[in-house]
Amino acid sequence: MKIRTAALAGAAALAAAAVAASWIGFSTELEHARERVHIGSSVVATRFGPMEFAEAGSGQAVLVVHGTGGGFDQGMALGRYFAGDWRVIAPSRFGYLRSSFPDNPSSENQADAFVDLLDELVIERAAVIGVSAGALSAIEFAVRHPERCAALIVLVPAAHAPDRPPVTPPDAVASGIIEHALKSDLLFWAGITFAEDAMIASLLATDPALLKSAPDAEAERARGILRAILPVSERSRGLLNDAKLAASPAPSKLEAITAPTLAISLEDDRFQTLAAARHLAKSVPGGRLVSFPTGGHVWVGHNDEVLAAVEETLRAAFPVKPLNQAELK
Repeated sequence: MKIRTAALAGAAALAAAAVAASWIGFSTELEHARERVHIGSSVVATRFGPMEFAEAGSGQAVLVVHGTGGGFDQGMALGRYFAGDWRVIAPSRFGYLRSSFPDNPSSENQADAFVDLLDELVIERAAVIGVSAGALSAIEFAVRHPERCAALIVLVPAAHAPDRPPVTPPDAVASGIIEHALKSDLLFWAGITFAEDAMIASLLATDPALLKSAPDAEAERARGILRAILPVSERSRGLLNDAKLAASPAPSKLEAITAPTLAISLEDDRFQTLAAARHLAKSVPGGRLVSFPTGGHVWVGHNDEVLAAVEETLRAAFPVKPLNQAELK
C-alpha cells in the first residue's frame, strides 16, 4: 500500500511539474508575443476609426495587406523583403491589434480606410499586395480607387471565383480549432505546441509533410507565420470577420481594374485559392497568373520565386526613369 501511495504521489508530482512547465512556457511566449506587437507601429485616424500601421524603406509606396491571423507585423514580415527599394506600408486591418472594428467591417470599407491612411501619409499612389483574406480589400482598393492604385498583386487570394464552392473547415478538428482556439491565447498556444501538424493543416491550409521535406529556412518561415498569430486574443475579431468574408466572397468588378495585376497561387492550397487567382488574372485586362503545383497556402518551397514575381511587377509599375546627359552634369 505504501509503495502504491508513493507511486501515485510521484505521478501526481510529475503531472504537476508538467503543468507548471507548460504554464511557464505559455506565459513566456505570450509575453514575448505581446511585446513584439506593442512596438514598431503607429496609429492614424480614418473615417472608420483608428488604423494601425508600420512602415519601412523609402521610395515609391507599396501597401502590404496581411492575411488572416495577421496584423501590421505579418504584413511587414513580407514587406521587409522589398523595403530596400520601396516604401513599405503595412496596416493592421479591421479587428486586428490596435485597428478599429467598425459596425460594417466589409472589404469595401477596408479599402476606403487604406485611402485615408495614404492621405494621412501624403501618398498619392501605391502598389498594393494582398495576401489570402487580405486580397479581398486589396482588390477593392484597385476597383474603387484606380487613380490611387499603381499595381495590384494578390498572393493565394481568398477571393471570389465563379465555380468555387464555399470554403468550410475540412473536418471536426479544424472546426474546433476555428471555434475555440482562435479566441483563446492559451488554447491557441496549446495547439501550436502540442498539435502543430493539425494547426498547420487547418490554419495554414498546407500539408504538414511539406514542411518536413522543405529546406530548414522555408520550414521555419512557415512555422513562424503560425506562431506569430499570438496573441490571438488581440486579433480574434479580425480573424472571425475574415472567416465570414472569405467563406463565400462576393464578386468584385474586376473588369474595372486598370492597374497592372499579378495573381499567385498553388494547386494544393487547401483553401482552393487557385480558382480565384485564375479568375482574377483572366478577368483583369492584362492580368498575369503565376502558379505552382505544390507548396500549400504559404507557398512552402517557393518563397524566392514568389518574391521575384512580385518584384518584377513592382518594377514594371514603378519604372526607373533614365537620366539624360543634362541631368548627369
